[in-house]
Amino acid sequence: MKTGILLINLGTPNSPKTSDVRTYLTQFLNDPRVIDINPIGRFILVNGIIVPFRASKSAKLYKHIWTKEGSPLLINSLKMKDLLQKELGENFVVELGMRYQNPSLELALNALKAAQVEKIIMIPLYPQYASSSTGSSVAEANRLMQKWEVTPSVEVISKFYDNPDFIDACVDRAQKYDLSTYDYFVFSYHGLPERHIMKGSAHYGANSCKLGACCDTITEKNQYCYRANCFETTRQLVKRLNIPEGKFETTFQSRLDNKWIKPYSDKVVEAKAKEGMKNILVFSPAFVADCLETIYEIGAEYDEIFKHHGGEKVTLVESLNDSPLWIKTLKNMVLKANH
Repeated sequence: MKTGILLINLGTPNSPKTSDVRTYLTQFLNDPRVIDINPIGRFILVNGIIVPFRASKSAKLYKHIWTKEGSPLLINSLKMKDLLQKELGENFVVELGMRYQNPSLELALNALKAAQVEKIIMIPLYPQYASSSTGSSVAEANRLMQKWEVTPSVEVISKFYDNPDFIDACVDRAQKYDLSTYDYFVFSYHGLPERHIMKGSAHYGANSCKLGACCDTITEKNQYCYRANCFETTRQLVKRLNIPEGKFETTFQSRLDNKWIKPYSDKVVEAKAKEGMKNILVFSPAFVADCLETIYEIGAEYDEIFKHHGGEKVTLVESLNDSPLWIKTLKNMVLKANH
């Protein structure tokens, strides 16, 4: 009997056309774990305000990063799938499913079902746990499998930010850069509304999160806190890279309003330029595959902000993508979970 591996990533529009971006945003933003408000309010906000105004703007941004092969996120994720399949061999069936759009989670799960796997190891490709990413992906996969007459055993790898192999792979990516030539280092993670952090914290008891020093260490009460996971990822990376205190910061990008977790990546980049810094190296340890948020938001927008305020260059450390150490990390996670 074979073991099925389900790699899950967030998703991407089918093309940079406004119509396809609109379809993607509609599916993504109507997810109740992403915009966790009253269903009627979410419907009006998403379909009446956000999508109509954002689709054409986002489509222009996607056109900047789109390649001849297609979406970078999809290309990189498919490479991961193919390389992992090659590493694992014929006793495993590796499939890729996107939480939103294509290839769909349903398509990936149906392929595993057709292969009659006796076990499924689910790996949401988000290093740090969040309800809106990992939680949503696992919930949707479970919903789809509820239709099956026979459900194989399922194991979920819900976070891997502190996996030593993952840290090794990130450090390996950084070592192609001469760290001594940079004035400052920014570790930029995708942002979340503060209420998401507080709701997750409430699982462990009221008022357990203060959005402050409680994230300075990982404990039983914050092991699934996205903010705490991000700060711990940074701590492990700066220790391995020998980056001294005062030369780095953990920040959060892609916010929609001022009630998202702070500090904001773009504001930190702006502030460092105003302080006279000339070269900043930005890591994006929440993304294992390069995408709009890394290639364009960090690589283009933040570079423009930095230069506008007196800096010279923002350099992006590319995501893990298909790096050998990252594929090895995935392989080791699978083999450990398959015992």
